Amino acid sequence: MERRSLSFYVLTFVFALFILFLYGPTITIAILSLQGPNGGLTFPMNGMSLHWFYDLFEQQAVGDIWGSFRRSFALGFMVMVITVVVSVMGGLAFRKKFTGSGFVFYLVITSLIIPSILISLGVGLIFNQLGWDVHWTTSGLGSQLTWTLPFGLLIMFAVFNRFDKSYEEAARDLGASPWQTIRLVVLPIIGPSLIGVALFGFTLSYDEFARTLLTAGSYNTLPLEIFGMTTNVTTPVLYALGTLTTVFSFVMIGTFLGVAVYLQKRKKRLGSDANSGLI
Repeated sequence: MERRSLSFYVLTFVFALFILFLYGPTITIAILSLQGPNGGLTFPMNGMSLHWFYDLFEQQAVGDIWGSFRRSFALGFMVMVITVVVSVMGGLAFRKKFTGSGFVFYLVITSLIIPSILISLGVGLIFNQLGWDVHWTTSGLGSQLTWTLPFGLLIMFAVFNRFDKSYEEAARDLGASPWQTIRLVVLPIIGPSLIGVALFGFTLSYDEFARTLLTAGSYNTLPLEIFGMTTNVTTPVLYALGTLTTVFSFVMIGTFLGVAVYLQKRKKRLGSDANSGLI
């Protein structure tokens, strides 16, 4: 058996430290959320129970946990849909050079390097100057799209740069219209990538704080609600909320990845059937 070098063990140790640094805080919160009814916010733990998880579903003295969760979920869904649609349209548009394409590209990407709090401040000021109500469904939605759309467009640019145009040419040769070509050929092929864009859109919106801070209006999203609770809540119920939201995030990621794997297998199966003359 080949003897492992010192560099292998050093890299393994560094990687282990990275994993600990990455997931250590989340694991600590999960452990502290299991405190007993008389437990506090720090170690040592005072018993173990699910008391604080049950407490989450009771009326809270401060905050609107479940209302903020519903708002974050609805906002994340809206951002996800818009990001997917606009990213696909942008990816299709940028397949051909047009006047000002470079300027438009850099204009879109610039929003990634502008500090998020400045985006939030700017959008909030514009709405106030125009006399529009600052609300999570309008100004909050717009500010979050400045964060998700550039990522979606970058993914679509990479996808369409590798896309084989012969599939579209074959569809047109068989009499397909441009819309039929996109709907029946292009979209099924790039389906797994669309799931990735949707995942980016939803997760980036769901946990976004800075770009929503000054644009959510009177109703908090979940990240804003959790931040507010850190100054008011002095029980492990805050840790129980953090644990549940983390579990929810992993469930959503797993769901998206499961759909992507299913679409990938379905595409391969259809391709295999077509090659064998079954369809």
